[in-house]
Amino acid sequence: MNKLLILGAGTAGTMMANKMRKKLSAEEWDITIVDQYKTHYYQPGFLFIPFGMYSREDVVKPKSDFFPLGVNVIYSKIEKIEAADNKVLLADGVVLNYDYLIIATGTRTAPEETPGLKDVLWHKEIFDFYTIEGALALQDFFKTWKGGELVINIAELPYKCPVAPLEFVFFADAFFTERGFRDNVNITYVTPLPGAFTKPRATKMLGELLKSKNINIVPDFSIA
Repeated sequence: MNKLLILGAGTAGTMMANKMRKKLSAEEWDITIVDQYKTHYYQPGFLFIPFGMYSREDVVKPKSDFFPLGVNVIYSKIEKIEAADNKVLLADGVVLNYDYLIIATGTRTAPEETPGLKDVLWHKEIFDFYTIEGALALQDFFKTWKGGELVINIAELPYKCPVAPLEFVFFADAFFTERGFRDNVNITYVTPLPGAFTKPRATKMLGELLKSKNINIVPDFSIA
């Protein structure tokens, strides 16, 4: 029996578990997926939460809802990969042997690496929308906010979903326009890139679109 081990049960790991279970014979392949968390977050949906288009219930589900039948599921932290011996050590002391290994442990946000970001105003007047906590806090803030300076700052490269900050400012423009006080909101898009996006043609088009919507852009900005 061949053993396929998948580390990480986020979107990528779950997709691989489903694809491999369909492709590989259950009589010849034993598939195991490992993750320390039981809750699945649909991260692309976080972008819609601040504007009331999605709720928490729309983006939070049990991971077990998405695993195919015939896949072993282990909820545990991963301690160490011993590639030379085809072994993975879990935090509770369990040792998993494998013939093939897929690493899909993903990334995490690290706001604490920007000095001052997680100070007293974190999730009160300073927000992220890359976490469920940040998106929900910003949704609550927007419910009573009457306008002022709205700055969207890309703190550092790389970051997940390069287009998401642009989507955010365009959603914000529409959101405040629909509520009748767009003129009271000064939107500024701040980026360490030399322009609105990574490619010249897209940067030119998106830069013009930002200007047409009266959204300021500050390029080449490195936050201290």
